[in-house]
Amino acid sequence: MSKAKYIFTIIVLVGLAYSVNGQNSFVDYQKSFAKIADVFRRKEDTLRKQFESKKLQWPAKYVYIRSFKYDSQLEVWVKNTAKEDFKLFKTYKICAMAGSLGPKRMQGDYQVPEGFYYINEFKPNSAYHLSLGLNYPNAADRLLSDSLAPGGDIYIHGSCVTEGCIPINNDQIEELYIITSYARAMGQEYIPVHIFPVQFNNARSVSYLERFLQMYKTYRPLATTLQSAYDYFEKNKQVPVAMVNDRGDYAMQDLPAKVAKEPVANKPKREPVDKKIPIPEDELAKVVNNQPVFPGGTKAFQSFLENAGKELAPLLPEGQRAAYIVIDYIIDKEGKPVYAKVVKGGNDDLNDELEKKFENMPQWKPAIRQEQPVAMRLKQTVVVEATP
Repeated sequence: MSKAKYIFTIIVLVGLAYSVNGQNSFVDYQKSFAKIADVFRRKEDTLRKQFESKKLQWPAKYVYIRSFKYDSQLEVWVKNTAKEDFKLFKTYKICAMAGSLGPKRMQGDYQVPEGFYYINEFKPNSAYHLSLGLNYPNAADRLLSDSLAPGGDIYIHGSCVTEGCIPINNDQIEELYIITSYARAMGQEYIPVHIFPVQFNNARSVSYLERFLQMYKTYRPLATTLQSAYDYFEKNKQVPVAMVNDRGDYAMQDLPAKVAKEPVANKPKREPVDKKIPIPEDELAKVVNNQPVFPGGTKAFQSFLENAGKELAPLLPEGQRAAYIVIDYIIDKEGKPVYAKVVKGGNDDLNDELEKKFENMPQWKPAIRQEQPVAMRLKQTVVVEATP
């Protein structure tokens, strides 16, 4: 295990199943909703028979879900004791997909997250038939995504439509809802859901991923870590334990951690400059109807961030491959960038240049509150990474 500091010890756990009196109380609660009671009545016997046909014990005490973006697949793995291997129950077709490969980093980017999550919500009265919520943003996302608006409300759901979730059809979400409800009732508090860019044993998918990585090199470390977790499960049929260090990097227990080295101090740090904010705090909107928009929209802003990261890479200290820098900036009510200050990460030279880039951004479409343009303070994570 790497010596890097881990601020969130275990973020995805198989969950410890246990037997208690009234262990099905969670299922009973779910059945208190008329829709769910009807789902159990129609589906449970069929599911039991499907499990029996595959020599699986019903109901499963442990469930593990893997989702593959490019391949549009969602796998359901089950077992009934902690020591036995997971076995594949079924593969569902994801019937719609938003965004592209890569993690989710801000609200409104229509991206499906990638990484290590668990089910944290059962939603019977969903607008999308039934929904299972994921704990996005997790510990890594909170460090690397936009701190003000990282987005949220990521679900596995029915209805076959999406704006950044994982949709399957209604029959399939009914099956999955029953399976996970029983696992939850029998003690699996954290039902892991791992979201991968591609199915790594599919040559065509891996080839697509490689072409994608040629264009988005900063994404390679995450893709490599996800493949390590995939390979571990393929070999052991046990879920790897995912951890997060203080830079937002994932590492797997018993797997090599791929994390950036600590910065090398090439010269003494300057005393921090007290940079004054040009707009009074009470004139900065906290709540708006519309967020500020970079000229060209979200994709153009992502391109700006990626180009900034590439251009600033030569300013990384010797021996440091990457830096995750959080910058605070203000877009005034005219849409003009008027302030930028790095609040975390980087070094003096790198931070100075990044602040200049943000202050020299083109004019934005300003935030709107009650039909009036307003000034707004924002935060953004910028990844600066040396070319391999």
